[in-house]
Amino acid sequence: MIKVKNAVIMAAGTSSRFAPLSFEKPKALIRVKGEILIERQIMQLREAGIQDIYVVTGYKSNMFDYLRDKFNVYLRYNHEYAVRNNNSSIKTVEDIIGDTYICSADNYFSRNPFSAYEDDGYYAAVYSDGPTKEWCLSVDSHGYIDKVHIGGKSCWYMLGHTFWDNSFSRHFIKILDHNYDMPGMADKLWEDIYVGHLDDLKLKIRKYPAKTIFEFDSLDELRQFDSSYINHTGSSIMASIAERMNIQEGEIIDISCIKGEDNQAVGFTFKVHEKNYRYLYDKNEIVTLK
Repeated sequence: MIKVKNAVIMAAGTSSRFAPLSFEKPKALIRVKGEILIERQIMQLREAGIQDIYVVTGYKSNMFDYLRDKFNVYLRYNHEYAVRNNNSSIKTVEDIIGDTYICSADNYFSRNPFSAYEDDGYYAAVYSDGPTKEWCLSVDSHGYIDKVHIGGKSCWYMLGHTFWDNSFSRHFIKILDHNYDMPGMADKLWEDIYVGHLDDLKLKIRKYPAKTIFEFDSLDELRQFDSSYINHTGSSIMASIAERMNIQEGEIIDISCIKGEDNQAVGFTFKVHEKNYRYLYDKNEIVTLK
């Protein structure tokens, strides 16, 4: 048995697909079914006996400052969050990683998946009965992941947290450090690096039942899980659009982020009664699209 030493919660990203709520606050700080996402996750880790929790911040980092006093967590700022993918968040805490839970701040666990002890390193997975665009997994005879392919049907796919034992951590950090400044590395997820070294980086699959791990990539997905967001998103932008168009917030659907030349969110498109519109943050204008 391996005693879990600590946990890392990655919360640095902009979550642009979660427009417009993520323009106003980090997705990790959104309240879901009465609880703030990252607070629920911190409390679940604490209930499992994990005391040392590191939150990696970046986008709107000051909004996470209260967590230090409320939960006695450690905050680490990822200076590269705007120009690199989440491999930079791993780099930010590489000095403390080993027998560590690596978590995403925007996951919602319907039941606590954490424990004070683990048997081996693993990646959480859930099953898709039909087609999926997620990262599907194959395993060898010992339960270790040996193949990963994007998209599939009737398969187990990556979703949720992962546990890195000391051996995995040492190997991963060595590979990360060696390749960090190589061309093309900035855009890679840490999972891309892992998938490229499956022979050296060993993680087992940890299978979870349906409706145990949730991830909301958009407001439309969150509305399916928490109906309170249908007409009351808590977003001043959504409220303003609804008022100006004389509609309910629930009539604003199919929201898709618009990014500028620097890859930062500048607005979003949306649909109301089968008509398409565009909203730009800096102009605060609604434009009807053909």
